[in-house]
Amino acid sequence: MKKILAVLFFTIITSVTFAGMNDKDESKTIECTGIYYANSMIPQGELELEKIVHSFAAKKFLNSYLLKEGVKEVKLNQELLKVVDIRYGKPYEEETTKKCDEFIFKLISGSKDEIKKIAESGIY
Repeated sequence: MKKILAVLFFTIITSVTFAGMNDKDESKTIECTGIYYANSMIPQGELELEKIVHSFAAKKFLNSYLLKEGVKEVKLNQELLKVVDIRYGKPYEEETTKKCDEFIFKLISGSKDEIKKIAESGIY
């Protein structure tokens, strides 16, 4: 009986662990991806190149991550465009971007290093 309960418990824990991200985290991740996307379109004369490159790299990383997590490409593109439509042409918001960085780095293990690696590779 103990073995059956142990297997059942392990199965439930494993299922929950690999279930993907919840709707709130998915929505916030998509929002941050859109923010990075909009930031990446700010002309270099208006924003430091380092911040533009970081935004390109973060957008690329998160786009791939969300698709791997099961977000449908059509839905992702539609949601990204909504965010970009709101933010396009507006100035860079340091605090908003910092909050996204903090959220993403906490949510996705190793994301800070992966984004840095993409930015340093020059392939974004």
